[in-house]
Amino acid sequence: MTDPFAEVVALLQPSLPFSKMASGSGPWRVDGSVTHRPLFAVILEGTSLLTLDGQSPIELQKDDFILIPATAGFVMSGIDDTQTGDGDPLAVTKLDDETRHGDPHGPADVRMLVGGIAFGSPDATLLVSLLPKVIHVRGEKRFATIVQLIRDEAREEKPAREMILARMLEVLLIEALRFVSDSDAPMGLMRGLSDERLAATIRKLHEDPRRDWSVEQLASEAALSRSVFFARFRRAMGVAPMEYLLSWRMALAKNLLRRGEGGIKEIADRVGYGSASAFSVAFTRFVGVPPTQYVRETAGSEP
Repeated sequence: MTDPFAEVVALLQPSLPFSKMASGSGPWRVDGSVTHRPLFAVILEGTSLLTLDGQSPIELQKDDFILIPATAGFVMSGIDDTQTGDGDPLAVTKLDDETRHGDPHGPADVRMLVGGIAFGSPDATLLVSLLPKVIHVRGEKRFATIVQLIRDEAREEKPAREMILARMLEVLLIEALRFVSDSDAPMGLMRGLSDERLAATIRKLHEDPRRDWSVEQLASEAALSRSVFFARFRRAMGVAPMEYLLSWRMALAKNLLRRGEGGIKEIADRVGYGSASAFSVAFTRFVGVPPTQYVRETAGSEP
């Protein structure tokens, strides 16, 4: 059976540009700016407070894992912000094996492994929009293990390093999505798949994007009336059914074009268009350039 999560994560083409050990002592604070880049952290010991723009603070405890698919402004700090001291809470000191925030000489109140993830896909914005704004997994030690394996692999110069890193990162992202509770799922793919009726339809769309789908057929797959299905899909996914289908077809088409997997006519058929001309018109309208120009402009970008 087609797994939409696995497909979305694979298309994101994740890589690991950096990771580091970090700690905080005394009054400390990290002010993060809006970068729209994925950021993760796993708490190895102690506690910390994470506040994202527009959201309630999250208390992070030992073995907690946090993933922000597109980083907004944030503040990370110690739990007790009433601590006083002579040091600068924004001070950053490079110690032998970690980056220290706050007092460079005091005992660590929190120790964590943090890192950034880069998404190689030109469709990253579209795909990330289908994911939760923040993923918080509490008390699952396996995340610390996975992240440590990723960190170890990133520091080694072994054969097939990039391939193994990519697969490990895919595992990390899929594991994170698995642990998001249905009740907390925001608008997007998570909420859609948590709805049993809609999940059947979404899987069908991913399984057979070339089919000439109609809203009526999709509603039938969900065992709902057309009007109820349309409203329910849009409320959960944030887009209308046909908009989602078009976005998914175009994401697949761009991936196939970048990889050089077939000519325009073959790719058109694989993503649900009866002719190369119909596909070219739809692709140009959605992407802004014709398929042939897109191939020229992205030549050599596929790892």
